[in-house]
Amino acid sequence: MTNTQFVTPLSNREAKDPRRFGPKAANQALLGQSGLCTPGGFCLSSEAYRAQLDHLGLTEIADKAVSSSFFDERQQISQIRVALFGESMSSDIQEPLLQAYERLVLESGTSVAVRSSSIMEDTQDASFAGQFQSFLGIDKKDDFLTAVRACWGALWSSRALRYMESKKITPVDTAMAVLVQPLVDAICSGGGMSQAAGGGMSVTATWGFGESIAQGEVVPDLYGLDADGVPIETLPGRKTHSIHCARHHGSPSPTKVDSEHVSKRCLDDEQLQDLSFIMKKAEKLMERPVEIEWALDAAGFKVLQARPLHLGPVNVPDEIWLQHPSLRGQPGGIGWGTGRACVISCECELGRVAPGDVLVTKVAGPALSQVLPRVSGVVAELGGSTSHLASLARERGIPMVLGALDVTSVIPDGAQVGVDGVAGLVRWIQ
Repeated sequence: MTNTQFVTPLSNREAKDPRRFGPKAANQALLGQSGLCTPGGFCLSSEAYRAQLDHLGLTEIADKAVSSSFFDERQQISQIRVALFGESMSSDIQEPLLQAYERLVLESGTSVAVRSSSIMEDTQDASFAGQFQSFLGIDKKDDFLTAVRACWGALWSSRALRYMESKKITPVDTAMAVLVQPLVDAICSGGGMSQAAGGGMSVTATWGFGESIAQGEVVPDLYGLDADGVPIETLPGRKTHSIHCARHHGSPSPTKVDSEHVSKRCLDDEQLQDLSFIMKKAEKLMERPVEIEWALDAAGFKVLQARPLHLGPVNVPDEIWLQHPSLRGQPGGIGWGTGRACVISCECELGRVAPGDVLVTKVAGPALSQVLPRVSGVVAELGGSTSHLASLARERGIPMVLGALDVTSVIPDGAQVGVDGVAGLVRWIQ
């Protein structure tokens, strides 16, 4: 393979190949080439990642790292990560990569977003939501190369390796492509599900970049739409801060939202119908229900990501639960679960979570993914139904309610809890 084939614009037909560029980038190419508005950009192929491993003399070590004892494996994984982060990039990769970067910056007049696109990511069986790396507001060549190396190295992070182990995937089975796009100067951003478990569609939204939703840091607006895209319900969020890049350049930073906009709607009904059209078209193109990420700038909506949507059957709780107090939040989209409440205020307490517990916490970030295999439900004060953790919970069939106000102080530790991930209700026995 020649070095010019490592880098491919998303407008090229070959960019739709998920085996070379990963489903995330391939889906962006598919949507853009089919007429939906995306930011554009280019992708660095998975062959470039493999060529870099070979350039660093790591191919054989990587093969051994997944078949060694735990102690040896840790040493080898550390060696791989240090080299991918710190060693120089092969000139066969770096030269066309920097040419593509400089051309994109010149044409777009803005900084870029650098995002992982593993060949196993955003598949029907493994979303990898929040397990890898994304970098926003990159506007220097050295920072850009560092971001690409960090995307490569993220394939060997502890969090990603735990996730892969749960899916019976090894780093050798996959490879890391990288998606590079102009940064969208977002007025607001969010997610959407082309099918909601209770019927219709749903959309979430917050001010600025969608990272605050993805990381479970705010409660976004939640909009319910019927099957035709007509808005039928609005639940205002608690959007206490937004994330922007200063003057459309530089690193993103959080900004406090003024009191008038904390609960103010981000989207009007016409905009919601525009999003419903986008979701329907993406669903048709991908031939399955989809979950999207979007951003709205001065020119209109841009689709940032589309992945297969996981929804489970609607399970009805026993009537006895209806007699107990409840709190409403945003539904994760998966049925009903019960268990003992394990209320935590810090990730350092995750060791307290026992098999079958319902995790009750404040922030529903991707770091909590490590406990998902052993819980029967998750309830959080922050976050929304299109956060990364919600995607991972849907993938595992775990009911989740997010954005439930003051739930950590209302539900006693050890209480019996019922989580309705379709209605967005959490109930507890006093």
